[in-house]
Amino acid sequence: MKRRDFVKNTGLFLTTAALSGYSTNVIGKNKKGSILVLGAGFAGLAAAHLLIQNGFNVTIIEARNRTGGRVFTYNIQDNLTVELGAEWVGASHERILALCKQFGLSLQEHRFKEEAFIHGSRYKHSYQANWTKKYEGLLSAYRQMSEKEKQKLDSLDWWRYLVNNGIEEEDLLIKELLDSTDFGESIRFVSADMAMGEYAESSPDNEMDFKIIGGNSKLTEAFVQKIGLKNIKLEHVVTKIEQGKYGVKVTCANGSAFTADKIICTLPTYAISKIQWLPELPESKQKAINALQYARIYKNQLLFGSRFWERENFAMITDLLGQYFFHTTQKQNAVQGVLTSYSIGDKAMTLGSMNESLRKTLLENDVNTMLNTNQKIQKYVGYYWGADKFTQGAYAVYGKEQWYSIRPILKKPFGNIFFAGEHIAEWQGFMEGAINTGEEAAQNIIS
Repeated sequence: MKRRDFVKNTGLFLTTAALSGYSTNVIGKNKKGSILVLGAGFAGLAAAHLLIQNGFNVTIIEARNRTGGRVFTYNIQDNLTVELGAEWVGASHERILALCKQFGLSLQEHRFKEEAFIHGSRYKHSYQANWTKKYEGLLSAYRQMSEKEKQKLDSLDWWRYLVNNGIEEEDLLIKELLDSTDFGESIRFVSADMAMGEYAESSPDNEMDFKIIGGNSKLTEAFVQKIGLKNIKLEHVVTKIEQGKYGVKVTCANGSAFTADKIICTLPTYAISKIQWLPELPESKQKAINALQYARIYKNQLLFGSRFWERENFAMITDLLGQYFFHTTQKQNAVQGVLTSYSIGDKAMTLGSMNESLRKTLLENDVNTMLNTNQKIQKYVGYYWGADKFTQGAYAVYGKEQWYSIRPILKKPFGNIFFAGEHIAEWQGFMEGAINTGEEAAQNIIS
């Protein structure tokens, strides 16, 4: 299935009720059942939003002290917001675009023109003509592949697939640096089918198209306003889930317990693995949970006193520690500006092992080296998702022979418990994917 066809083919989300909006006084009226939603990220918020619209009594249980999960807008300075979590709304992301329209949220362009700084030289990179032609042919052929052919492709990693198809060393280096920022780990660890699906079925800018004005957390706030904060329990870490003939029970580390008819679990696999399940999860699901890795990503936000990088849509891919730098405050009205450093994999882990002073100094040096300048960071803030206590990673990374094997197992309901989250989405790794899976799980209960 093409990713952009996902919502159309699972279509039942975009009903009149889903698009018309509602007031929070719907909660508690005309109940069709009680549902516990685990996680107040976009999958959980989207699920709760749809369930409440359809007359269900919903409580969201969230471990963090805030809503939004891996959507995490930060006000680094008055009038300047940055994203410590999810960054982009894609041009093909139909559901999140519809929700922004429904909630009155405006989007701004968030595309970039990339240069390269590699081996000590700055240049405008482009792939060699023969590889560009070959690659376009490979993408075109992928769009015509059968599911069986895609499963065969899933047995290769992306690096090996590129090498087998004749990519030259210089182009391979750029492809490794750029594509690894999409997946959060080296392309040697990423399924070739996952990569081809990403690039063959995405917008021309690979879904790096827009962001929500005022920050992506504006959508979090809109969801919460509709759901009602009283229906969200923050700082409740789930430790035990029981289910039986008469429903489900969730127990939290603080001693709180909740009962309901059904559960929608939107937690990442690390959090799921820390829960005591009674009865136990099927062995196949336990193995799938343990098999799926998450991306080690460090997002560092560097505030400078001026926008000395020449143009608003500036971006630079580099072999330095900061890896991918982009102007994240483009179109935001201020003299100052923020460059985001987006490091993945081992580079992210290396940055995460440093103290803040050293990390800031090294990233400042990267910027000054690339742009041949001598600027000072005025304010620094960063977040290493590889050490996040609830996720241990930014988003899921499917290795070879995993997409068609463990993803269906992770997605499969277990009794009265349904599963959602970006890790099982067609638009995997995006806000869109989280929303899609949350609404799909809710729709399975509704129908």
